[in-house]
Amino acid sequence: MRVVTLKERPDLTDAMLHMEAEWPPYIAPEPMLIGWAFDRYSQHQIVVVDDDDTVVARAASVPFSWDGSVDSLPDNGWDAALKLSMMDTYDGRPLTTLCALEVAVVPGKRARNLSAFTLAAVADNARDHGYRDVVVPVRPSAKHHEPHVPMTEYAARTRDDGLPTDPWLRVHVRAGAQVLKVCPVSMTISGSLAQWRAWTGLPFDTSGPVVVPGALTPVRADVVHDHAVYLEPNVWVRHPLTERHAR
Repeated sequence: MRVVTLKERPDLTDAMLHMEAEWPPYIAPEPMLIGWAFDRYSQHQIVVVDDDDTVVARAASVPFSWDGSVDSLPDNGWDAALKLSMMDTYDGRPLTTLCALEVAVVPGKRARNLSAFTLAAVADNARDHGYRDVVVPVRPSAKHHEPHVPMTEYAARTRDDGLPTDPWLRVHVRAGAQVLKVCPVSMTISGSLAQWRAWTGLPFDTSGPVVVPGALTPVRADVVHDHAVYLEPNVWVRHPLTERHAR
């Protein structure tokens, strides 16, 4: 496996963007913001390629100014991170922290421990650029199986060995992360009922909560006003940067 950045390999941009991943179809980040991040901070967009130069994992990150206080990490985690990076960049604030917006592995490649490998690459990239922390609004990988369980309760669950029950949170903690807090409205996704029917194949013909495949909490539908809103909670974790990870 080789780790490169888009600054080093801009020819991999399309392959990175179109890499197979397990995001639900209703989660589609704003193209203009993603385009800005890729153009402005190509040195923090990581691609993992195998021996034949095929993309097998990716990690997208942006820097922002963080004072180290848990309270100052925004409750609208993922949505806020890109906007904070943009505002802090243009306002000239010191960029102290790298925020990993996504760490994804091609389905079928996880048995090779690529998620931990890619996460370590993010930490090494941040360390090489002088940041003091990596923070991540983590999307727990098994939470969608229990959409009615509050995220605070879910994120607090641990196994007998003290590690988180959730597999993706567990990878982070094993890598030295500290679980900080829930960001209750990390992503806000709204659309007409027709859009939600197209995204999910569900009827969306009654008002109220709708359990949607892949969603961490129910989607709230309003038939009278012809729209539905999904508020996704994530979990803020912090990777303090110390010595370089061995890879």
